[in-house]
Amino acid sequence: MNESSIAAYLERIGLPRPDRPDAEYLRSLHSRHLHTVPFENLSIHLGEDVPLDEDALFDKIVARRRGGYCYELNGLLAALLRALGHRVSLLAVRVHGEHGFGPPFDHLALRVDLEEPWLVDVGFGRHSEFPLRLDERDEQKDPGGVFRIETTPEGDLDVYRDETPQYRIEQRPRELADFSIAHGYQRFSPASHFTRSPFCTILTDTGMITLAGRRLITTTRGGERSEETLQGDAQVLAAYRTHFGVTLARVPDHSQVAN
Repeated sequence: MNESSIAAYLERIGLPRPDRPDAEYLRSLHSRHLHTVPFENLSIHLGEDVPLDEDALFDKIVARRRGGYCYELNGLLAALLRALGHRVSLLAVRVHGEHGFGPPFDHLALRVDLEEPWLVDVGFGRHSEFPLRLDERDEQKDPGGVFRIETTPEGDLDVYRDETPQYRIEQRPRELADFSIAHGYQRFSPASHFTRSPFCTILTDTGMITLAGRRLITTTRGGERSEETLQGDAQVLAAYRTHFGVTLARVPDHSQVAN
């Protein structure tokens, strides 16, 4: 990532270049990223390719001002953080669901080492607004909830939000290419929740806003939820522009999955 790319990325999220890489700036970057770059799966439902190389990710997220999901968002953020002087490791994560922990590489998160290690994750949808200390075992309070990290007997790290397990982190550093098979599963498998319906969600000052299909859902930090069904393609496209800064030529179709 060159100087021009760094400047464009920071302009995308509305931050100046830091004087030095420190925890305060990392917190600001994490929060601003969540407020400006949506978590979305729209490429899958627009029939678009989703390559995991830095140039393609930069073009999509920065130049075209789109969002993405974990492999895209955290993958490109890792490149920015390294260019700013941070030590960054890509970590394979098993997401906790109805039937326990999912397979390895189900999710991608980042470890950023300053004077202390930090968990950075801007690609999980609902999670912490600020980075979490990976070496802290007490509760960590965040606008997104109360988080706790626990070491498993095998040496992995379990992340809890409000005492509910979120995911299990393998601590071995990985490369972005290691996530290719899992990425293919998320894009194409009927069992993947990414292929079932288009969604787009972003953090706001008061909570979150999500467009799931044609349902516009607003959730406050206190858990209050309101929902509106949008009528017509023009209204849906306007909602993408207004709430997420995403300009599309057509409405994503849940029946059209990229192949």
